[in-house]
Amino acid sequence: MQQHRPLPDVTVLSDHAEVPGLGFLPVNTFVVHAAEPVVVDTGLSTPGKDFVAELASVIDPADVRWIWITHPDRDHTGGLWSLLEAAPQAKLVTTFLGVGIMSCEWEVPMHRVHLLNPGQRLDVGDRQLVALRPPLFDSPSTTGFYDDRSGALFSSDCFGGPMPSPEVAESGDARAAGDTLRDTQLLWASVDSPWVHHVDEAAYRATVDPLRALDPSAILSTHLPPAVGMNGQLLDTAAAAPSVPPFVGPDQQALEALLATFEPA
Repeated sequence: MQQHRPLPDVTVLSDHAEVPGLGFLPVNTFVVHAAEPVVVDTGLSTPGKDFVAELASVIDPADVRWIWITHPDRDHTGGLWSLLEAAPQAKLVTTFLGVGIMSCEWEVPMHRVHLLNPGQRLDVGDRQLVALRPPLFDSPSTTGFYDDRSGALFSSDCFGGPMPSPEVAESGDARAAGDTLRDTQLLWASVDSPWVHHVDEAAYRATVDPLRALDPSAILSTHLPPAVGMNGQLLDTAAAAPSVPPFVGPDQQALEALLATFEPA
């Protein structure tokens, strides 16, 4: 993992996952250095990952007071259960549906859950975190937020995109993707939010406009290097998502053709 500080009170722990045929998807965890420190998402669950050890290089896990899971996909919850053990005073911020999804696999400690819906606020001592549903999402439990002190927008999967290399994925600056950024974000929108091709475009764009009004100091997506000073570009790209061709993945014939190129074991 690489560490970056896009804002004075936000640290990013940057990791990535290779997506064959698409590229290298950033997988970020964020630490909001509030009076009551907040960890946003907890990384990958692949073997060999020690999320708590990585986090300890930024903050003593015992000091964490809130763990905000933007939605319970496994690339967001990899270190959740070990962090709950290492941070005994921390509360798990999620939705009612998020608890239900996680409960299919784990025993969720309900006495440590804090349920929050889009539009509600979480007081973390020196700031309010305003929960919101980003325009693009792949889970009905998705909840990002706007930090009213730093001005940062935490957007979960929205604005993400696979990068051309691991170095770019963990670069700490979305501009490192260069001219490919718009295309890769639109590809990801089609992969991750396929429903966007079936919406009323005017109604959909009305979900993007409130983010323009917020004018965040940074857009912090779990699946994009931090984006500072790029609001117009990213919001225009998100607004265009309904108009791009739907993603169609490889089928069995393509898989067999690929396997045929491998050398025998």
